[in-house]
Amino acid sequence: MENTVKTRPETDELRLYIPKPEDGWFYMQMLSDPATMAYNAPWFPPDGCIPFTEVDWADWYPDWIGQEPERFYAYLQRVSDGAFVGGVNFYYTPERDWWDMGILLYAPERGKGYGRQGLRLLCEQAFRVNGIARLHNEFEPARAAALNIHKAVGFRETGTENGIVQLVLTKGEYLQHA
Repeated sequence: MENTVKTRPETDELRLYIPKPEDGWFYMQMLSDPATMAYNAPWFPPDGCIPFTEVDWADWYPDWIGQEPERFYAYLQRVSDGAFVGGVNFYYTPERDWWDMGILLYAPERGKGYGRQGLRLLCEQAFRVNGIARLHNEFEPARAAALNIHKAVGFRETGTENGIVQLVLTKGEYLQHA
């Protein structure tokens, strides 16, 4: 019998997973992890973590789950083992007539190619499934990895506001290049 060593691919395939009420533990885990939330420290000192309890999850859940196209939230789930690696969302901002979006990868899962893959899954959901017109995101220019991932998926910089990079991707732009 031959000994074989199975190697894990550099990037496992992800899928969107709509969390169930009992899956809130992962959301709470991400929001309480200093390495995951470090980017958020200027708004939630000292480490960026956001206090979020089971009661908060129970209140948040019906406002976000099943509210498409007004709001959408899903975990990013690795297909090979079912592990959650992050979350994605979008929500309508009527003052700007766009859907603001977010992607958050759990720190231990970063650097594995999940950011680009997760952003593509979010765009597919937003544009092909929900038919929204345009996605917007914004963040500090120092977050080079986030900027590169957004540009790789097709987002374009539209300028800066108060030192924050503004990025937009329309449905037409996405579908033309997808």
